[in-house]
Amino acid sequence: MADLSAFPIATRWPTAHPDRIQLYSLPTPNGVKVSIMLEELGLAYEPHRIDIMKNENQTPEFLALNPNGKIPAIIDPNGPEGRPIALFESGAILLYLADKTGRFIPATQHGRWETIQWVFFQMAAIGPMFGQVGFFNKFAGKDFADKRPLERYVGESKRLLDVLETRLDGREWLTGKEYGIADIATLGWVRNLITFYEARDLVAFDSLKKVPAWLDRCLERPAVQRGLTIPAAPR
Repeated sequence: MADLSAFPIATRWPTAHPDRIQLYSLPTPNGVKVSIMLEELGLAYEPHRIDIMKNENQTPEFLALNPNGKIPAIIDPNGPEGRPIALFESGAILLYLADKTGRFIPATQHGRWETIQWVFFQMAAIGPMFGQVGFFNKFAGKDFADKRPLERYVGESKRLLDVLETRLDGREWLTGKEYGIADIATLGWVRNLITFYEARDLVAFDSLKKVPAWLDRCLERPAVQRGLTIPAAPR
């Protein structure tokens, strides 16, 4: 049986199955990347809900796992060289799991790097810009008298959606014929923008053709539907 005693987080969120991948997360656009990936892969894992509204991500135990204090993070007791490994940053976790299993990333170097660039595009552009739309459209920023920040981030988000629209012309998935980690990284953010962030009309989402069809294909996948609700809310 794996020994996770070296990880302080295992004392605050005890594990029932230490031999499984431990997921510390919440169903946010970043969090669901990893739960969807784990569901797609069928790997054994144990989810732990980190309530960011209660600042559980700022506790010493969580910060020992991710000093940046963000979800998601994982511990894989069966990491490289046979040793446990702790990882944070959702894009890095997707790449790690893809390499660990040899799935959802092309085997060729050309295809691999093409995929990685679109994961980085999500991390560097889609996530930050869409998140700012959410802040200024739905959360505290909506009460700001100056609407220029909202207009700036809406305009940039529309531009990024156009980039995706162009990319998906003639392609079923972001890297061609095969669904992969670039799609997994991006789908939760596009979904959140037009649902939870209530920005569907702001970004003229329904004027697009390829992106809505792609999102529908993503959401039709059973593993995606399961992953969008993990870790589950307490009953």
